[in-house]
Amino acid sequence: MNALYPLLATVAAYLIGSLSFAVIVSRAMGLNDPRTYGSGNPGATNVLRSGSKAAAAVTLLLDAAKGWLPVALVQWFGSRFGMGDGTVAMVALAAFLGHLYPVFFRFKGGKGVATALGVLLGISVWLGLAVALTWLIIAVFFRYSSLAALVASVFAPVYYLLCSGVVWYAETPIAAAIVAMAALLIWRHRENIQRLMAGKESRLGSKKADPAAAAAKPGTAKGKPH
Repeated sequence: MNALYPLLATVAAYLIGSLSFAVIVSRAMGLNDPRTYGSGNPGATNVLRSGSKAAAAVTLLLDAAKGWLPVALVQWFGSRFGMGDGTVAMVALAAFLGHLYPVFFRFKGGKGVATALGVLLGISVWLGLAVALTWLIIAVFFRYSSLAALVASVFAPVYYLLCSGVVWYAETPIAAAIVAMAALLIWRHRENIQRLMAGKESRLGSKKADPAAAAAKPGTAKGKPH
């Protein structure tokens, strides 16, 4: 019976993570499916390209919440059902994988930045805040959301291990889960890495030009001076 509770918690975490709020919120607010424009990524950054800051903000909060909730619940009540650090690690990774490969949306999910942050906040509020601050610093100075996510993901396991014994006590299963999430997040950003290296990645606050609109402008057709 003790083995059943961790399994149920892990499955529940995956199902919660599989709720693609970028799509759900966009539908609820009468917006286009975020998988059909911009980067095609069902995440808050791409929802922002719809022009609705409210939809992007709600998506961000809900994507983070679905990572935080399963981990927090196991942290608070897991000991009553024989669930320890191993279950926390499995639930954390399951919620994250649910966002990346959601069963409800043909296993085509987002890149996992907000959900990973929620998971880290569930593990430790201080860990989540440290990673969020790292993201914010990189984003403000370099204005690349993808670069900020990559740097923050690399520092997440570093913070967890270096601050052990000071703010929290690092546990091997949880450390392994954080490393796995960081590796998966980097993998999901591989196209962004290529664009960053080529100098073609879009910056925060910049708007991609509409090809149709650009073609309609005088002087932009082939053979005419720019």
